[in-house]
Amino acid sequence: MWDEELKAIDNEIFELEIKEAQRINEGLELIPSENFPSKAVLRALGSVFNNKYAEGYPGKRYYGGNQYIDIVENLAIERAKKLFGAEHVNVQPYSGSPANIAVYFALLEFGETFMGMNLAHGGHLTHGHKVNFSGKAYRVVHYGVDSETHLIDYDEVRKIALQEKPKIIVSGATAYPREIDFKVFHEIAEEVGAISMADISHIAGLIVAGVHQSPFPFTDVVTTTTHKTLRGPRGAMIMCKEKFAKAIDRAVFPGLQGGPHEHVIAAKAVAFKEAMQPEFKEYGRQIVKNAKALADRLMSQGFKLITDGTDNHLILIDLRNKGLTGKEAEEALDKAGITVNKNMIPYDPRSPFDPSGIRLGTPAVTTRGMKESEMKYIGDLINKAIENYKDNRKLEEIRNEVKELCKDFVIYR
Repeated sequence: MWDEELKAIDNEIFELEIKEAQRINEGLELIPSENFPSKAVLRALGSVFNNKYAEGYPGKRYYGGNQYIDIVENLAIERAKKLFGAEHVNVQPYSGSPANIAVYFALLEFGETFMGMNLAHGGHLTHGHKVNFSGKAYRVVHYGVDSETHLIDYDEVRKIALQEKPKIIVSGATAYPREIDFKVFHEIAEEVGAISMADISHIAGLIVAGVHQSPFPFTDVVTTTTHKTLRGPRGAMIMCKEKFAKAIDRAVFPGLQGGPHEHVIAAKAVAFKEAMQPEFKEYGRQIVKNAKALADRLMSQGFKLITDGTDNHLILIDLRNKGLTGKEAEEALDKAGITVNKNMIPYDPRSPFDPSGIRLGTPAVTTRGMKESEMKYIGDLINKAIENYKDNRKLEEIRNEVKELCKDFVIYR
């Protein structure tokens, strides 16, 4: 897959690409928000569609020469509609954060109230955190998880909504290992006269596979990234009921963005077509099977998992009983060839820069063809690395075990 032209022009970048592919092939990528798109998706990303300015929307561009670009964008839109059952789709958002901001920009006046999940309890920066634009431009009220069960308390969500009367209620999370009841969120929004918005960035592929409740057709607005479990290019889209279409399209362009990245939109179209195939549904089911197998193995070795397991693709571990911090665990596992990310746990007494937990997931290793037996072995390797987190020699031994495992699951040749 290596381009000799790149090597001839810029050998430094070429060599770094080789090294990154080697890192991927020889290690275990367990960050739940990462995945490996197909070569077809990557091919579209590196296509001539990169070259075209296409400000506007299909049939209504500000530049000439978009006759084929319009077809590409319409294909992405129609495939997304079919895949999720959406009334309207905008595939132009550059990423997940701009997609969420576009929804607020479309449907709220600055200073109006929306409600989202607390970042420290599993939400996202754009769900109203004070350091983010969403928390500065709007009045935000947060809901979280129960202090004992670490589950969303829907009665408490309803109580906050009735008291605060937000204009938008956002559901969805980045570090919540259980299924989210989008129907209940929508019912709460209806009860208080709010717009229901679901951010399904992490679980979009699981929804397609039928292993997580869909927010369609009842939710008003749905945002998602197109990488993660959907296994497409880095990018995003907004799906909504027709009555919100004009406002959202105007917020994306010209409100927040200029020329859309049509090479990324082409890659989104390819990924959506892949996700329509029967084998993708089996892939999504296997992600969850793998996550449950890994969770069970870790719990059997004394790891404390938030909510004592998982319903989806991710696992959140409280490491306090293991005697190390999330940062120490991330660094030790990295030395062992296992990539995770340090992460806060609900009601974490430590800081986000060195929290009490780590977050891991199974989308990328499932893409490589690994199944339950490999998950059990990976659980053993994680346990061994955590037990020996200060022993670099032992961590190097584990790294060699990881390399040996990965020989049978090479992803990029």
